[in-house]
Amino acid sequence: MDLLGKLFTRAIKLSTLPNKKKRDPFNQQRKVLKKLLKTSVHTELGLYHDFYEILEQFKSTEKRNFYNFYKRRVPVYSYNKIYSEWWHRSKAGEPNVTWPGTIKYFALSSGTSEAATKYIPITKEFLKANKKIGIRQLLSLVQYKLPKELLGKGILMLGGSTHLHKTETYYEGDLSGIQASKIPFWFQYFYKPGSKIARNRDWESKLNEIVESAPKWDIGFIVGVPAWLQILIERIIEKYQVETIHDIWPNLSVFVHGGVSFQPYKKGFERLLAKPIIYIETYLASEGFIAYQAGPGRKGMKLVLNNGIFFEFIPYNEQNITASGDIVINPKTLMIDEVEEGIDYVILLSTCAGTWRYVIGDVIRFVDKANTEIIITGRTKHYISLCGEHLSVDNMNHAIQLVSEELNITIKEFTVAGIPHGTLFAHQWYIGTDNVVNTALLTNLLDVKLKELNDDYRVERTSALKEIFVKVLPSTVFYEWLKYRGKEGGQNKFPRVLNKKLYEDWCVYIEQK
Repeated sequence: MDLLGKLFTRAIKLSTLPNKKKRDPFNQQRKVLKKLLKTSVHTELGLYHDFYEILEQFKSTEKRNFYNFYKRRVPVYSYNKIYSEWWHRSKAGEPNVTWPGTIKYFALSSGTSEAATKYIPITKEFLKANKKIGIRQLLSLVQYKLPKELLGKGILMLGGSTHLHKTETYYEGDLSGIQASKIPFWFQYFYKPGSKIARNRDWESKLNEIVESAPKWDIGFIVGVPAWLQILIERIIEKYQVETIHDIWPNLSVFVHGGVSFQPYKKGFERLLAKPIIYIETYLASEGFIAYQAGPGRKGMKLVLNNGIFFEFIPYNEQNITASGDIVINPKTLMIDEVEEGIDYVILLSTCAGTWRYVIGDVIRFVDKANTEIIITGRTKHYISLCGEHLSVDNMNHAIQLVSEELNITIKEFTVAGIPHGTLFAHQWYIGTDNVVNTALLTNLLDVKLKELNDDYRVERTSALKEIFVKVLPSTVFYEWLKYRGKEGGQNKFPRVLNKKLYEDWCVYIEQK
């Protein structure tokens, strides 16, 4: 407790000092890319793409010469491309492939649009960078003016197992499990569920152990994906026959969430509370700690521009993205100083884990360019545009939130698929709620809200998009399907848009229920 208190005291003192002039976003990113290239110049990928020649361009008087050369020399990499050409060699134990040294850890990630498991390289530099930003976010809590006594309370982090699977050449597991296994000694006092429970690989068993231990802990902060934390809290409330989670954890005050939009979950989640808590959004992907909410009242999350990640941005339009959500061969890419507010961009990462111009699949939008703050609006393959309706996950989240508020119901999960309907098209929605609801009323209201939120959708509903269908299911069906597919756990989210293969699998599954 003393250590954490001292950290916050130091942060408060630093926050009162005059601000030093900070390097502008362009120069921060220029410095990051130069360091990444210099570190990797003698790797196999660095030699192949001639990083030395790119580095020479940093001496040029032309401001953007280095970036023009970087784009010219290094292609945009999808996961399949970078894995088949480079990462499979690192996975086999070969050193110096895309980053100096041997890769000892791989984070397992399926994303939410593909069934195949992805193996994302994790380096010591990457873990160090993530830890640094984690501490920055922790210290940003001073801006929320939390009561001093909260600093010594427990921090429950619901993530993957810290008991990693060892292969002949590396360890593998969820990024949350890899990072939790590296928690610094001073943090162990606050960290829950503790090292023993955190090692449990069986998700159901781990949840049960946390439920059993819950009354023993004095939790002030919870961290994780909204759906799984909501499930955990509901189980605790049911187990101990209490009204809210504050009957068990009276000091619970802060929820740090990420992975998916919190909007659809908020109404249902707040029914589990006796008093308001602070919500803080974070953007930590398997490929890097990308952004975090830096204080109260912020429009979005602040991009981390000076800590081992070089960002590029592809305008999300028909010139750069195919109808199936894939990136064209030579898309238009921009640096941080070239972006505009209110436009959706596919994000590319080059990182200190040996990731280069990598498409992580997320779509973001700048809401405050001056402070480089963003929101996540969806994923490249989580848009539906069968006939020009251009319906984004952001539209879906907002519509579901409005519907749940107007009908006074809790919608825990949802997903949608584009389907043929006669000679034209329709959307098939699946809504997860445990409330009694009039399906026809819900369908009509959802359609109305989507029309209000998206003009393209409204227009297409008068022409090619002939119908929307809604099937209401118990929320447990969604989580059982994740378990059925081996995707149960704190890092896994239900896909908001079902592609053809997932839709077929999902239909077969729910027909058996």
